Amino acid sequence: LMLSKHFLVCFLVSRKKMSLKSERRGIHVDQSELLCKKGCGYYGNPAWQGFCSKCWREEYHKARQKQIQEDWELAERLQREEEEAFASSQSNQGAQSLTFSKFEEKKTNEKTRKVTTVKKFFSASSRAGSKKEIHEAKAPSPSINRQTSIETDRVSKEFIEFLKTFHKTGQEIYKQTKLFLEAMHYKRELSIEEQSECTQDFYQNVAERMQARGKVPPERVEKIMDQIEKYIMTRLYKYVFCPETTDDEKKDLAIQKRIRALHWVTPQMLCVPVNEEIPEVSDMVVKAITDIIEMDSKRVPRDKLACITKCSKHIFNAIKITKNEPASADDFLPTLIYIVLKGNPPRLQSNIQYITRFCNPSRLMTGEDGYYFTNLCCAVAFIEKLDAQSLNLSQEDFDRYMSGQTSPRKQESESWSPDACLGVKQMYKNLDLLSQLNERQERIMNEAKKLEKDLIDWTDGIAKEVQDIVEKYPLEIKPPNQPLAAIDSENVENDKLPPPLQPQVYAG
Repeated sequence: LMLSKHFLVCFLVSRKKMSLKSERRGIHVDQSELLCKKGCGYYGNPAWQGFCSKCWREEYHKARQKQIQEDWELAERLQREEEEAFASSQSNQGAQSLTFSKFEEKKTNEKTRKVTTVKKFFSASSRAGSKKEIHEAKAPSPSINRQTSIETDRVSKEFIEFLKTFHKTGQEIYKQTKLFLEAMHYKRELSIEEQSECTQDFYQNVAERMQARGKVPPERVEKIMDQIEKYIMTRLYKYVFCPETTDDEKKDLAIQKRIRALHWVTPQMLCVPVNEEIPEVSDMVVKAITDIIEMDSKRVPRDKLACITKCSKHIFNAIKITKNEPASADDFLPTLIYIVLKGNPPRLQSNIQYITRFCNPSRLMTGEDGYYFTNLCCAVAFIEKLDAQSLNLSQEDFDRYMSGQTSPRKQESESWSPDACLGVKQMYKNLDLLSQLNERQERIMNEAKKLEKDLIDWTDGIAKEVQDIVEKYPLEIKPPNQPLAAIDSENVENDKLPPPLQPQVYAG
């Protein structure tokens, strides 16, 4: 009977493991799901409703133009109704008096002012300003003339030195960039989406102008655009990163609270193919967490993307070392989710929004930077919607873990049957601990022996080198030199010299 129970338990456990394996595949994201849903072939972004940067701008402009058209039609309809009501009242009153003529003139002026206000309100704010605005923008603004930081000065000098290699094209780029910064100073009252659109328009116009007029090769255009982005975003970072007019800070606090509440999630729940007991893998995990946290310290969107890319490469290396084979994209996303949960990067949503709004769009649509950034957005979206079914847990266990009543590690001890002796439980727990300590002791002893062998080899090597030097350059002890003869002993002309003076004594 006990044997049959044992086989039944083993069958149920194996069946549960198979179901876990099949259900946990829900974390998998196909390559097609990362691409733009319009089918252009570029990477999409959840912040752009699944579109890439280019398609999102097209859809945004279409929706905006449609809204403007509907608002115009509504304004014209209201204006017609007002004119009809006014005409009917005029026919009923007969001839107009002088007072009513003045009233009509005043009403016409008021209506003209309203129409002008409506035109100004519904005009596309992302377009370049008029010549008058550009002329006014040339006046030095307090923000541009303020005492810049050391980093801003360094970036400005690097930008100027970089453009010197392009001669006339570089001068034109620098001029356009300065005009853009001056214009952005007067657009700080606009919404962050409108400022983002202005920046994206500037990127697009400069790139098209370099290719059309300057005949600059595409690879050099990318390098120039990177430098332009670095220059302008270093200066605008203070005003466009996590602005007070948005709910970015609120989203940051929400995702941080969510990640803290999910501290109990284990790698096994996410099917993470990473073994942190391997020292090299543990180092890779620490480096990945460090890179994703370091993203917040960067100012330029490209530098933030570089942190995400470095983090992702460390993840791939950790998976490769654990599995002893090249990592696949199916294993990457669960591991990235685990790294985000373990690191809880500061201002995560603000950094994602900042990159989305102000990064060079070509970097987000293609290349490894765009791929890794899209996966990070998917990981954050998964964390926000993480539930019991995603981790293959019952709703009761999920609620208990979220409330802090228990944790998965405590749950392991509860897998024992109720009739099990407490002493047996403690014994197996101690045996497991002793086994771990024994493995650590063996590892330390092996390292100590290796260190001892290295020291012996080093000593022998030094002794051999000294012996070779002694044999190559033997020590020769020379006999002491003979005493030097008188300085004039070899002078043959001494006989011709007068005798030396002798002291004489005189009697006083």
